Amino acid sequence: MTPPVELAGLRARVDKALAAFLAEQRTRLTTIDPALAEVSDALEDFVLGGGKRLRPAFAYWGFRGAGGTDADAVVAALSALELVQASALIHDDLMDASDTRRGVPSVHRRFERRHREASWRGTPEGFGENAAVLLGDLALVWSDELLHDSGLSPAELVRARPVFDEMRTEVTVGQYLDVLTQATADTSLDRAGKVARFKAAKYTVERPLLLGAAIAGAPPEVSASYSAFGLPLGEAFQLRDDILGVFGDPSQTGKPAGDDLREGKRTYLIAAAFGLLDDPEKTELDAALGDPGLQVERLRALIRECGALTATEHRIDELMSASLAALEAAPIEEEARTVLHALADAATRRTV
Repeated sequence: MTPPVELAGLRARVDKALAAFLAEQRTRLTTIDPALAEVSDALEDFVLGGGKRLRPAFAYWGFRGAGGTDADAVVAALSALELVQASALIHDDLMDASDTRRGVPSVHRRFERRHREASWRGTPEGFGENAAVLLGDLALVWSDELLHDSGLSPAELVRARPVFDEMRTEVTVGQYLDVLTQATADTSLDRAGKVARFKAAKYTVERPLLLGAAIAGAPPEVSASYSAFGLPLGEAFQLRDDILGVFGDPSQTGKPAGDDLREGKRTYLIAAAFGLLDDPEKTELDAALGDPGLQVERLRALIRECGALTATEHRIDELMSASLAALEAAPIEEEARTVLHALADAATRRTV
């Protein structure tokens, strides 16, 4: 069976649009200074070297579901979501001090190594961190350029702009709330749920759907249905990500085993554990979170045995039920409904 992100040739078309855009930017950068070829190399490798392409897929089928007619300009516009994603991931890896992304060095580690190999002045770590901040910023700037220069009509751009802007604000403040939650050691389910919604859920599913709907000129009832479908699905997507961050197979996730535990992430899974553990085990978990030398298997056992893993899986099931019920009732095209159902399964039953 063809994966849902491949339908309508979408993945290949998104990759083609991104490759063409990044090639133009390479010419632009190297005209400024040949040293900027390294910046182009890094962003091309990051953007084109992997990724599930779920966000453009949700946006495209949201567009089609609202009655939009397929066009390369629309695909190019929705490909801008991958540059927003690149920006978020580059910055996220830096904030979390992650060594790898998709099985290769994260951007800050890549430039740290470049500094070290060249024996430049200053610290390799500082150079890598500075480079990652700037490359993440550049990807966000370029997302705006790709949307604007995609070939959408002025009317389509006017409709798309508020959704795109709101999405970028939400993911940025969601990242801040994630950082704040770690700093304050907040273990409430309410806080974990809010972080999941704004850091990932809204910009992974709901906002892409609404972006596609806006470009298509969808009526308010279609957009409302997409929110009812997309928000719980996005939360379920993030909870699956939280589980993989603790229990995922590194050969499939491209990240070290238990990376979220070493980073001290206060996810829904961890909040559930704090709500179920006895006081001595809570103290043990609290002390271990964020410790690079923690015993991953011990913490996995605590989380599993107290029932937090089961509770999180149950929450995913609840969210999926609400999401799919809203999809079934949505006043959209049937082909899009079928594909969106398949995308929902792919997003929440994944192992990477």
